[in-house]
Amino acid sequence: MDSLLPLNLPSSPLLPSRIVVAGPCSAESREGMLACAEAMAACGVIGAVRAGAWKPRTRPGSFEGYGAPALDWIRRAALAARVPSGTEVATPEHVREAAAAGIDFLWIGARTSANPFAMQELADAIAEICPDKGVLVKNPLNPDIELWVGALQRLYMAGVRRLGAIHRGFSVYNSHPYRNAPLWQIPLQLHRRYPHLPLLHDPSHTGGSRELIAPLSQAALDLGFDGLMIECHTAPDEAMSDGGQQITPTELASILSSLHVRTGREAGEQLDALRLQIDELDNELLMLLSRRMHLTDSIGECKKLNDMPVLQPERYRRLLSLLLERGPEYDLNTEFLKHLLELVHEESVRRQLAIINKL
Repeated sequence: MDSLLPLNLPSSPLLPSRIVVAGPCSAESREGMLACAEAMAACGVIGAVRAGAWKPRTRPGSFEGYGAPALDWIRRAALAARVPSGTEVATPEHVREAAAAGIDFLWIGARTSANPFAMQELADAIAEICPDKGVLVKNPLNPDIELWVGALQRLYMAGVRRLGAIHRGFSVYNSHPYRNAPLWQIPLQLHRRYPHLPLLHDPSHTGGSRELIAPLSQAALDLGFDGLMIECHTAPDEAMSDGGQQITPTELASILSSLHVRTGREAGEQLDALRLQIDELDNELLMLLSRRMHLTDSIGECKKLNDMPVLQPERYRRLLSLLLERGPEYDLNTEFLKHLLELVHEESVRRQLAIINKL
């Protein structure tokens, strides 16, 4: 995905170098959409208007959107604000109806991007009906970057080129205080793989609370995201879906004006000197890891000669506990240290298995 064409979404007046897509969770009425879009335009905050026509809900009986009739409300609201319009699609029929209604760009939700069969049907439909439209793909619910990449690749291989990604957090156990844990390392890994792929953050779905929109938005900008998708409603507490994570146009303007986009000015010789020290330490880490793995190989040979199993669970648990207890002495985050030690252990086990099973 190296030759992507632009998404053609303009940047926000309040964040000139970033895209801001905003609007209600659901398009609830023509009047409501128009009022919201006009209020956002008056505040000078948006680059595009978003709203859901079809709303995938966990339980039947919940409000699931007004469907195709809502598409005209979304399009007219965006025209009034003089910005592009966008909506979520989950089926080929949604694609056909959105294209026929003149919706400018599409996004694919987290539930759909996790399903390869649904993604292939959507990719084929978009390629056939509207291959030049911009398409944004939200990360799947579960923290699996390969599913996210696979969804984007299906679109690309079908012939859709105007692609972007939306990070909306991941459904994991004990994600408090977030509705969906950010797990920033996953979108950053996506960016490393595809540096030219536009990447937006959705603080509304990540936080699940309007109080978290500002800090999550700032974190995304600090990490170099290309823009934000934020749910905005003229009367959030009366919204028919996800009211607690929506904000008013005035609140949106206040948040955006408070955000700081770091310019990346040159820091001079001091930063160069610090980076040089980092480079030297990284080389030392590589040498230490190499020495450790060579010792691991020797242990594997010893275990093979003495017919011992590779895994020694009690020893591993004891050593892990001792090292984690010492972590704070060295100002090391416990979760980081645990993850690092687990990776080292997994590689050690892999190497010893290869030695023991070698004929």
